[in-house]
Amino acid sequence: MELKCLIVDDEVLAQDVIEKYISNIPTLKLVGKCDSAVEAISFLHNNPVDLLFLDLNMPELSGLDMLKTLTKPPKVILTTAYSEYALESYEYGVVDYLLKPIKLERFIKAVNKVVEQFNIPDESDENNAKQQPQSIFIKEDHVIYQVNLNDILFVEAYGNYLKVHTKEKVYVTRDKLYEMEKKLFKELFLRVHKSFIISLSKIESVSGNRVYIHKTEIPVGEMYKLGLKQKIEK
Repeated sequence: MELKCLIVDDEVLAQDVIEKYISNIPTLKLVGKCDSAVEAISFLHNNPVDLLFLDLNMPELSGLDMLKTLTKPPKVILTTAYSEYALESYEYGVVDYLLKPIKLERFIKAVNKVVEQFNIPDESDENNAKQQPQSIFIKEDHVIYQVNLNDILFVEAYGNYLKVHTKEKVYVTRDKLYEMEKKLFKELFLRVHKSFIISLSKIESVSGNRVYIHKTEIPVGEMYKLGLKQKIEK
């Protein structure tokens, strides 16, 4: 999946920051940059766009006023230096609201929300097949990796960081376990301990209060026992 992105911002420096972030994420493809909402409306009439990075405060026409003119807007992530419009903006179905200066970690989190929405099952689909996100983005040091969910064995809390274990590599990223839990598809992953989320398909065996994955012994907390039992006895 490749999402076509449009940046709408009257500040060149702000455009440059978002363009740089987009270039680091393989799923995103920048298809245009507009200096005003009026220019963006014209661009949208002639070009397919999946995701709009939209500044709120622009001359002639504000970002929110622009949204009012669109009958079928793309997914929208608002970018602004002002927080007072956050509540109002969600009335227009925006995915997220980023405050400038935008941090890369917060940008990635917003993009992950968009990716999840593009993978929502289509109820009109003839077979109503279950669809799910295929990957997530993980930042380690100054590099962003796209990690296939099927490659993840388990996730381990590590102080203010997480260790995302795959067969090939262990990614160490600054994140919280409860935040990672939101990103992982619930049919594939399960939290079994205050410090561990496991991939259900990677379980090799279960013995007492222990789960074994790829020769690693993982504890199962008392409050998570029932959930694990229900999953493996389906």
